Amino acid sequence: MFHLNLPPDPKEMAAIEARRNREKERQNRIFDVRTRVMGVDVEALDKQVEERKLREATEKRKEAAYGTNQLKYDMVAQMLEREEAERARRLARKVQEFREQKQQLKHRHDFDLWEQNHLWNEFPAHLGNNDPYYGPASLQCFSGEDLDRATCLRMEQERFRYSLEKQMHEKQQARAEEMYADELSNQLRLAVDMQAAQTARLEESCRKAIKCAIANANKAQGSHQAAEVAERKRQERRRELGANISEIRHQIKSDLLTEKPQTAQNFVGPHRVQSQCWKGMTPEQRTAINKAQEAQRHEKKAQRQAEQDLDAKWGSQAINLAQATMELEEQERELCAEFRRGLGSFNQELANEQNTHQNYLNSMIYTNQPTTQYYLQFNTSSR
Repeated sequence: MFHLNLPPDPKEMAAIEARRNREKERQNRIFDVRTRVMGVDVEALDKQVEERKLREATEKRKEAAYGTNQLKYDMVAQMLEREEAERARRLARKVQEFREQKQQLKHRHDFDLWEQNHLWNEFPAHLGNNDPYYGPASLQCFSGEDLDRATCLRMEQERFRYSLEKQMHEKQQARAEEMYADELSNQLRLAVDMQAAQTARLEESCRKAIKCAIANANKAQGSHQAAEVAERKRQERRRELGANISEIRHQIKSDLLTEKPQTAQNFVGPHRVQSQCWKGMTPEQRTAINKAQEAQRHEKKAQRQAEQDLDAKWGSQAINLAQATMELEEQERELCAEFRRGLGSFNQELANEQNTHQNYLNSMIYTNQPTTQYYLQFNTSSR
């Protein structure tokens, strides 16, 4: 009745086989001891990280460039939108003005079809007391009626047309005056530019003439000035030679080049000298300085001997302190060794008790030991 031996679906078999292969690869990857213990390829991971960082940096640069271009395009789009909106606003205003002026409802051909009071207007208002349209019992006058309304409207339209034409004429006249003013300003600007150019040419020609005149005057006065300069230089050399000779005589006769020690004495203080005239120390001064240096050497030697004695005392004290420290350390080592011996004996007793308890557990309580088959039932799948 039912065909149960149908062939399997190829797509379903392929999907099952693909799942089996992925499961085997996952088990090999998870249960591989080398990969699980040693880890993955660090160099490959570092390379992937560098590639990802480089890709992210490239994408950031692209996004920044796109953002800059987008801002520029947005600004241009906003400018175009504003211009388009302004153009549409001007066109709408012009259309509205045209409609208000030229396309009023009362000027349309089918105005009668849209007039709400069309039927009422067929009946004229009060034309006079002898109107044959109304009977004797009809009312002849109502408040608010205006028999000359059409004439008033016509006159008002004429006034509006006259004012509109007057405004257009004034606007055209103002535009013409503005154009005339612009033309005059352009002509005035051209005239000013031409006047400035002509003035510049005249100034340049005057400057050249002044330079030529100055050059001729300098050339004429050059010879006279050269003679005056030569005479002035000759007199300056003569004065300089006389001053040098006087300076040499003064140096020879003065106390500067002599060996007199009295010339270096300072009259303000006897312990001071004049540095520009001092020629050195006298033998008495050298002897006094040598004696003072010898006294300083003896004093320095005594000070150094006292410091050596103090260092020797500190050294002996440091040796005594080191010997006392060594004795204390030896006592501490002996105490630590004794403590370790006691701790070892206590640990040995504790270990014997633990071994006895473990033997009791293994022999009396834990008698059913798990086999290898028990452990093989775990970790058979990667999920």
